[in-house]
Amino acid sequence: MESALIDRLTLEQDGLSLMFDGREPGYFNYYWLRDNCPTSFDRKTRERIFDIFHLTAPPRPETVRVEEDVLVIIWKGEGHVSRYPLTMLSAYAEGAPRTDPADLPRQPWFADHYADVTRVSHARLGDRADERRRWMEALLVEGVAIVTDMPDTDEALTETASLIGYIRPSFFGPYFDVRTHIEPTNLAFTSAALELHTDVPAEEFAPGIQFLHCRANSVKGGLNLFADGTAVANDLRDVDPEAFAILAEVDVPFYKEHDDIDMRARQRVIELDRHGEVSGVTISQHMADIFDLPQRLLDRYYPAFVRFGRMLQEEKYVMRFTLQAGECITFDNHRIVHGREAYSATSGDRYLRGTYTDRGELRGRYRALVSKGRFR
Repeated sequence: MESALIDRLTLEQDGLSLMFDGREPGYFNYYWLRDNCPTSFDRKTRERIFDIFHLTAPPRPETVRVEEDVLVIIWKGEGHVSRYPLTMLSAYAEGAPRTDPADLPRQPWFADHYADVTRVSHARLGDRADERRRWMEALLVEGVAIVTDMPDTDEALTETASLIGYIRPSFFGPYFDVRTHIEPTNLAFTSAALELHTDVPAEEFAPGIQFLHCRANSVKGGLNLFADGTAVANDLRDVDPEAFAILAEVDVPFYKEHDDIDMRARQRVIELDRHGEVSGVTISQHMADIFDLPQRLLDRYYPAFVRFGRMLQEEKYVMRFTLQAGECITFDNHRIVHGREAYSATSGDRYLRGTYTDRGELRGRYRALVSKGRFR
């Protein structure tokens, strides 16, 4: 046996230990090694083409050696040769999740944030990868950004949304028109004030990224209201941990009922990510169903729910501004709460066209921009 093998490798029943320079040895299971041989992935589609379910026996090595910076295994009974760069193995030696360039720390913001909201030009997004990355990074970190210089066309919204992902229909359809309707099916389609909310929580998986393209806005009133739900939830956790915990642990019902639709879903008002950090909120008073929870539980739930709802409306959190024609505000629908003040429907024209894409697609497009085509 070669000295390099003796110094760096220890073979065990179900796996092997490999010594890395200046670190504790890493242990690798044989199933994992065979499943993740670099040849297991198609270079064109980048999808796995090896099916470990088809092995007739548990994988075991016939020979194992280290050649410079590569671990080489010949598998018993197969004759298959696997070559693993040590840099690849090192990344998985501690069982930590794969590095995710889209897992960026969220930056909470408050009422004075409007002047600092990231703005990108529609004309530059299409042909400037650095502008698309800046835009997407703002959505991941701050949850909101404004696209300026939008053409007054339906196609402009589709083009912009498609840079992040495919249009994600809701029960309103692939697009929705925020203006006064003669027979409205939603409070947004009136000129009344609209409380701070996230959109369509009555869907089992509410859409992730929202686009509101302002096509006209000449009315009196109707200030846009936006707040960072994560900033409010973080503050609630500091001042009332028990209220925070119950809102992050208990599902409550939301609904959307009209002539030909009856949508129902249960959501948690405060969403947490895998780090235990606040990743977003889900809240909508106009789509909140009757809370069908044990009444004793509601003794604790309602005070927490009301406290959080009141905090959302505090002046320190709410940006107030007028979205101008030609601007498209883009934001994370699982994080940013939005609403508006009432306006006079007879004082002018107010028309916003909206749509959604998936939040996972945003992260996927951002990762692709950061990785620049690298595979594994």
